[in-house]
Amino acid sequence: MQYKGLTLDPFQVDAIHAIEKNQSVVVSAPTGSGKTIIADYIIQRDIKKGIKVIYTAPIKALSNQKYKEFSEEYGEEKVGLMTGDIVKNPDGQVLIMTTEVYRNMALTNEPMLNDVSYVVFDEIHYINDRERGYVWEESIIFSHKKVRMLCLSATIPNAQELGDWIQTIKKHKVKIISHDVRPVPLHIRFYDFELGITTLKEINDAAQIPNYYHSRHKKREKIISPDHRDLVKKIADKTPCLFFHFSRAGCQTMAEQLGTQKLFSYNQKIQTIITKKLKGSAPEIQKLKSTVLLKKILPCGIGFHHAGLLPIMKGLVEELFGKGLINVLYTTETFAVGINMPAKAVCFSSLRKFDGVAFRLLQAHEFFQIAGRAGRRGIDKEGFVYAMLDRRDLEYRKLQLMTSSVSTPIRSQFKLSINTVLNLIKLHEQKERITILNQSFYTYQAKKRRRRATSTNEMKHRYERIKKRLDKMDYVINNKLTWKGEFTSKLYQDEIIFGEIFGTKLYQQFDTYQLLLIIACLCFEERKQVEFKRTFPSKSVQDIRQVLHNDPTLKRFKRFDPLNKMTALIYPCFEGETLFQILKLTNLLEGDLMRFYRQILDRIGQIKDATKDELLLKRMSECQTVINDCLADIDVV
Repeated sequence: MQYKGLTLDPFQVDAIHAIEKNQSVVVSAPTGSGKTIIADYIIQRDIKKGIKVIYTAPIKALSNQKYKEFSEEYGEEKVGLMTGDIVKNPDGQVLIMTTEVYRNMALTNEPMLNDVSYVVFDEIHYINDRERGYVWEESIIFSHKKVRMLCLSATIPNAQELGDWIQTIKKHKVKIISHDVRPVPLHIRFYDFELGITTLKEINDAAQIPNYYHSRHKKREKIISPDHRDLVKKIADKTPCLFFHFSRAGCQTMAEQLGTQKLFSYNQKIQTIITKKLKGSAPEIQKLKSTVLLKKILPCGIGFHHAGLLPIMKGLVEELFGKGLINVLYTTETFAVGINMPAKAVCFSSLRKFDGVAFRLLQAHEFFQIAGRAGRRGIDKEGFVYAMLDRRDLEYRKLQLMTSSVSTPIRSQFKLSINTVLNLIKLHEQKERITILNQSFYTYQAKKRRRRATSTNEMKHRYERIKKRLDKMDYVINNKLTWKGEFTSKLYQDEIIFGEIFGTKLYQQFDTYQLLLIIACLCFEERKQVEFKRTFPSKSVQDIRQVLHNDPTLKRFKRFDPLNKMTALIYPCFEGETLFQILKLTNLLEGDLMRFYRQILDRIGQIKDATKDELLLKRMSECQTVINDCLADIDVV
């Protein structure tokens, strides 16, 4: 079968045939094998028919990239983007959105979804994600009965189980397609300080041989960590190369270090693109440390990419890499999620990452998600993967298993949110609610493991525990939502806190500045390394603490502990300062600070959508204006 001048692989043809029969499809295939061509087929077909298609992605970066791709191909007037904080052309035929946005629309039964033919779930294996996995499950459970799904995933061993679950709860045929052959073979090697590029076994064998001098004198052998610059020099003929590091600061430092090596020749074409891209941008962008460094090293074929950069700079790096003008790009793992930027080689600075709790080895599916970026279909005959290995991290059996098998099955991470329970009560009869909850992948997997009764009782217990709390707090009375419950049913994070403050008259005790400080606390992610050079303590902050302390519900939450710190980020906004001036008060990276403000705008938008209270709408509009003025002249897409 030919499509857009390409001869499709059998697995792609099988998927398209199933789609033509109006079936849902689960595709499990290696990274870089061409899964998204199937989604593209649906979009091209249904645009011609005037039918809506939704394309969901797990991260905003991927949503933004797909929006740009589809806009270029089908025209901006036919494509929309919805990522919570950014909404463009919501009436478009093809709507690109984060999975959270779709889940919220499906849960509340948005009328617009009645006109959708297919929902594409890119990276469906995110069901495995401990924090966000339930979003994918609920998206599937609450999808309209006539909607069909295309689920795309890197190789997973239990794709059949996932497809069988969807078929069971949605009552229509689901085609499962597993494709295990990479179009470009991968060669996986390790880099050791002593042996250079070698195999894991050879490193393990060498590590077993004690150093004679240190053994005789009973001194501990000094272990030298491998150097990324030495590795790059050895593989300089295998570029473009994506070099993954799990620290943003580490990406920048390594890129700067490689830049001093003069490994690649200066490219004037890159300099011309940089000048054109930044022409007309705010002068302060040019002065940022990250911008100065990128302008210095990009013309030498070296770059870095992470979420701490401003969108305009991330876009510049992506453009240059996409054109094959960057030889080595140091990047965080975000670049491995769906973004179509394959390279000839992929390097790992380490096979350990910090997961928010502790440092741990990568899981097999994480390793292959990243490694799979090596090898460009139609360009490279083979892809190369190199993992730097510090012998102190040499866990031979675990590393052997991780790098030789992708056998990490999807396991349900389902959990009930207050928002879900409120909407179940609002939209479904009592007898339907537990039935719906028992459609979860969690219950399906438990049933297969002969724990059906246990899982059913557990789900019922979870629901009744949350409902009892909501009854007690007057969100629900006699199985009906109160005004406060109705308001809170349209909120998707920190429901109780927002419900108690903005779903009641409590918010009227605060002025606009205080309301922004409160919302800021709920958007701020506390990290030990985040520093604030100056805060702005005041009676306003003391008054907030007093009101919260007097409230029997809100006084129990520790989310408001950073109130004083938040004055460093909110008070300057009221003084008319820009993001660039506020950056001087903290060590937050510019992209992180901008994302923080965008999250505030997202929360404000949720409140406005949830209420008809004219005073609250006025206050939220005032808050929006303050933040938007702070972000003026910054490219936020």
